This record gives sequence, C-alpha cells and structure tokens, in this order.
Amino acid sequence: MNPAAKHLGSMATFLLEVGTEELPAGFVADALIQWQEKIPKSLAEHSLSVGAVEVYGTPRRLAVLIRDLPLQQPDQTEEIKGPPAKAAFQDGKPTKAAIGFAQKQGVDLADFEIRPTEKGEFVFVQKTLLGQPTAQLLPDLAMQWITSLEGKRFMRWGDGDLRFSRPIRWLVALLDDAVLPMTLTNGSETHISDRRSWGHRVLHPAPIEIAHAGDYLTAMQSIFVTVDPQQRQTQIQTQAVQVAQQAGGVAVIDPDLLQEVIHLVEYPTAVVGQFDVDFLALPSEVIITEMESHQRYFPVLKSEGSSELLPYFITIANGDPAKADIIAEGNQRVIRARLSDGKFFFDADRAQPLESYLPRLETVTFQEDLGSVRQKVDRICQIADRVAEQLQLSQDDRAQVQRAALLSKADLVTQMVGEFPELQGVMGQKYALASGETAGVATAIVEHYLPKGAEDNLPVTLMGQVVGIADRLDTLSGIFGLGMVPTGSSDPFALRRAANAIVHIIWAANLSQLNLSQLLEQAIAPLAQSHTKVLKLSPAELLQQLQDFFLQRIRTLLLDDEGIDYDLVNAVLGENDPDYSQRALENLPDVRNRAQFLQAIREDGRLATIYETVNRASRLAAQGNLDTTQLNPAEVVQPARFQKASEPAFYEALVQLHQQEQTHQDYTALVAALSKIAPTVNAFFDGADSVLVMDPNADIKRNRLNLLGILRNHARVLADFGAIVKG
Repeated sequence: MNPAAKHLGSMATFLLEVGTEELPAGFVADALIQWQEKIPKSLAEHSLSVGAVEVYGTPRRLAVLIRDLPLQQPDQTEEIKGPPAKAAFQDGKPTKAAIGFAQKQGVDLADFEIRPTEKGEFVFVQKTLLGQPTAQLLPDLAMQWITSLEGKRFMRWGDGDLRFSRPIRWLVALLDDAVLPMTLTNGSETHISDRRSWGHRVLHPAPIEIAHAGDYLTAMQSIFVTVDPQQRQTQIQTQAVQVAQQAGGVAVIDPDLLQEVIHLVEYPTAVVGQFDVDFLALPSEVIITEMESHQRYFPVLKSEGSSELLPYFITIANGDPAKADIIAEGNQRVIRARLSDGKFFFDADRAQPLESYLPRLETVTFQEDLGSVRQKVDRICQIADRVAEQLQLSQDDRAQVQRAALLSKADLVTQMVGEFPELQGVMGQKYALASGETAGVATAIVEHYLPKGAEDNLPVTLMGQVVGIADRLDTLSGIFGLGMVPTGSSDPFALRRAANAIVHIIWAANLSQLNLSQLLEQAIAPLAQSHTKVLKLSPAELLQQLQDFFLQRIRTLLLDDEGIDYDLVNAVLGENDPDYSQRALENLPDVRNRAQFLQAIREDGRLATIYETVNRASRLAAQGNLDTTQLNPAEVVQPARFQKASEPAFYEALVQLHQQEQTHQDYTALVAALSKIAPTVNAFFDGADSVLVMDPNADIKRNRLNLLGILRNHARVLADFGAIVKG
C-alpha cells in the first residue's frame, strides 16, 4: 500500500534520520549548512512547497524534519514546440511528422495550436503533466540528500564503495506515521529504513521506535539526545556560566570552541575540574591554550574583565551527569599531565636567552626555494630598517626595531612553540622579557603577527607595526617572485591576508610617511641579490605585479570594508590613470581619506555643486596640452591675451584658489573653493561675457584651455572627476 494513501489530509510531516558512528564536529556543522541549502532547493525543483525544513545533528546522527509537505505534486502545464506548420500539414492534411509528434506527446491532432515565431509558423501543444505522489519521490530525493554531502577525509567501510564521513548504521524515514521504504546498500551491508532510532550511548543505549515524524524532537529528548544544536548551545552556555559561578569565577567561552563542543556531545553536562594552584605560575596563554586547543575545556577567570585565571576548568561531558565527580577526576589527571609538560617546556626554554635560538632557525625552512627562516629574518631586518628610515625614526628607535626584527622568529624553535604553534610570538614576548630585552622589543615580537585574521586586533606599538609590515613585505615579495600568485579561492600562503594586514596597519596608524611602492622595491632587492636563480620574474616585473596586487586589495577594502561607492573608488585610484595609482601607493592614508571624503560630500550634496563645473572644464582641458601637475595659473596663463571680462575674473579666482591650496592642503577647503569658483566658471562658459574656448586664434585658445586646465588640476588634487558617474 502506498504510504501516502492512508492520509486523509493534504499535508504531512517527513522525517529522515541518518544514524552513524561518531562524526567529526566540523563535518556535522558543515553537513547541516549543506542540507539547509540543498533540501529546500531540491524540494522546490520538484514543485513541492513546504512549511519548514528543520535540520538537526549530533555526533551520531543527521536529521531533517520537513513540515507541511504536500502529499502530491501539483499538476504542471507544459508548452511543447513541435514541427514547422508547413511540415506538419500539407494541403490541409496532417503529415507523418504531425501524426508522429501527436503520438509521442500523447495528444490529439485537435490539440495542435499553430503560432507564428521568428522562424515561421510552428505547431505547439499544451501538455498537462500529472503530479506524482510525494511518497514516490521522497526515497530518491532523500538518498540524494545523503550521498551529495561533501566533507574532508571521507571514508569507505566494509566491502562497499559508499563514501561518507563515518560508517552509516541506521536509517529512519517516516511520512507522518508510515515508514517510507528506503534501502541504502554498501557492498554486502544493507540498511533498510524503519522507525527505529538509537538513544544516548550511556544514558539510553537501547533503541526507540518513533511513532510519528512529528514526535521526533520529543522522542529524542526521552532517550537523552538533544538533537537541536541551538538548544545544545544554550544548555552549554547556561550550564558553564552556572558552574563557573559556583566555583567563584567567570567562564571564558570562546565562540569557536563553543561551536566545536556543541557537535561533540548529544546530551551536554558542564563539569568543573580543578588543577594545582602552582600551575598558575605559567603564563595564562599557555594554560588557556592547553585547555582550549588540546582538551576542549573552558577556562575560568577570577572576575569579569579580569585576566587572572582561577585553578579550575569546565569540561562539557557527554556521559552520566550522576558521575560528574568521576568525570572531573579523570579530566583533572589529564590536565595535570598537560600542564606539567607545559611547565617543563617553559622552564627549559628560559634556561637560555632568546637570542641563542637564532642559529637553530637555519634548520627551519621558510619555503623550499627561499631558504631558511634565519635567512628570512635577515631580510626582515633589512626591510624593517627601510620602513624605519621612511618613518624618520631616531637612531635609538631604529636599533630597537632591528633588535625586534632579529628576535621576531626566535621562539619558533623553542620547545613550547614546538608543542603549541599557536603560541608563536606570545612565547617570544615572554622569553624576550626573561632574557632582559626591553618591553618595546618584547611587545613588537608578539605584535608583529597581528592581525592574524579579519577580526583580529592590529599592532598598537610603532615597533610592532614596522616589524609586522616588514615580515609581510618579505613574504609577498618572495612568494610572488616564485610565480605563486593567488588565483580564485586558492591562496595557500595567505597573501591576500598579508596585503590586507599591511594596508590596515598603515591606515589605522596613519603612517602617511610610508611610500609602499618604494618599500616594495626595497623588499625585492635582497631577494634579487640572494635568490636570482629561483625567481621567475625580473625585479621590474615583480614590482609591477605587487603594485597591481596591492591596488586590488585597496580597491576591495574601500568597497567592502569602508562602503565607498565603486565610482568614487575609481576616482581616487584612477581607473585608467597611473598617476592616481602611484599616488595611492605612495600615501595609503590619503587615498582612504579622499575616498571617505568623496562619499561624505556625495551624501551631503556638496559634490553635486561642483560636479558639472569641474567635469565640463576637465573635458575641454583634455584638448589642451597642459601638464596635469601644474597648479599655478601665473606660470601658464597670459592675462595680455584676455578678450572678455569673464577671463580675468576666472584668472583671479584661480590665483586665489592656488594661494589657498599652498596654505591649507585641505580637501574641505578645496571643495568650498571649487563651489565658490563655480559661478565664475559658468559665466566664462555661458554668461554675458562668455567666450569661445576653441578660438580660431591658437594662442587665445591655448590660454583659455590653460585656464580650464588649472581648474581641472586643482580638482585632481582630490580625485579624477571624470571617473565619477554622477554627482
């Protein structure tokens, strides 16, 4: 009997549950995202409009609950184009072509409709496709949903060829209260769908039969499985806060760790464990890394906003809550061993000064063709000195920058960082202070890695900014030099992130003295000297590629992060004007300031007051030959050639504009001055004493074009107005 036939209503609830061995947390999260996207799309493609698609998952199961699912596809009307009319009918009688088309489509000749098209008259028919029962569609659809899931390191098991994240052990498929027949075959292993699911391994190891698809969530709760990840997240957060308060502290709930832990348990229970107070002598970063990265524990702070740890941790157990003490005791033994290792590494690393680790960097490869990390450090030192030189740092500060650059990677070969790579820089700072280095050098060592991601903090100290810029410039120059340019989504050396970081650091610190184009050239120089044989590009080609790459990053950051209109970004970067591109690279804060300013005057209406005037002047000035850098009208305009009163008025306004520009160098004042000069320019074009710019006399024409060219050039100080689409 068709499972759908017994339903009296027109809507049903469908449940699919795929039971598995323990799934990786990352796969559960990804699979739910994929299903949330794929399943509604799949249903829509089959003309099945539903009320809700709810996806659920735990380490042992993936499930989807579809509510208000119609029991039948709606009938569809399809228009089908047949043969040309002249081929279908001859002398008013149907041909074999017409008869064959009618038979193939299952229609009568009387159903034919002849309509004109671009290629002549053709036969058309309207064909009704009867909707299929949903119960007949779902088994194939559900199997597609399962087998279309993607993930890392899929496996085979048994003697079959089926690939999945972990072995599949059972299938539940219910359409309301009826089992929907499905068969999943993997070699000699076969799983036939039924209504039987399995509970929590410890708290309810027996199976359960689900009576109705709509009962799924309640049934899962009865067997100690919280199948909704959002509900598990709430439970974990609430319990962690409560048990931390009971221990006299505040839980540190890292969002990334929380998302992982959610998918490690089916029935979460927060358990507090304790460790020896003596371990608090370790840097808090070491303790937290031990807890979060290796044990998936939540640390406990003394109070909100404090950085002082308490000797407690919170683990989210998936076992019997009644055995919390035993669970805590087992985890305490583990963390005690881990922290003992950390103390040993910490003490051993500090037994010698940080500088003594430098020779060992020779044994660490930065990149196969670019040599060791020790060689990279030497290049960082050279580039950092060029950055410090541009910033006009004092000799003492430059010496401190050199010291920070020299020691920036030394902690990579310490035992602690060997065990916990995520502590690079952090341990360098600790060991630098223990070695007697200045606080500035120590801070620069940890800060030069910042930002590590889009949302991360930026380096605060100038020394950290300088070393961080130098490190990334070396990486970009070297990897680009080998021809390993990022393509599409492939960026294994995180070069986009490195370039973005440089731009963000310069913007945030307002390092307007830095000429990025020059720094790129200086970063290429040591590579060109020491690695000529492996570089795929000449220094000139490499410089051009890096400049183009940074301009792309600046464009993207202005568009996406700063929210600047695309045409205004073009106006400050120069769509087809290398002068603007070079200017942007020579002063990154200025290009952002100009973009932000243009956006502001567009929104408050000031741009509209000067847009037409500047653009009209610029279009005509392009027919002259005045250099775009000339701003002084006295040097290129001859008052003796004036013929109309509008010309000296225009000239005097330009003289005042030039004097103001020399005094203020202020974009707000420039726009105000351009607004003020606009009526004078309009009178020059259209007033009672208007002129013919393209005068037959070449000298008069050149004089007038130079007037317009000076105005254009002053506007160019702000932007290329020709790139702006509208005011």
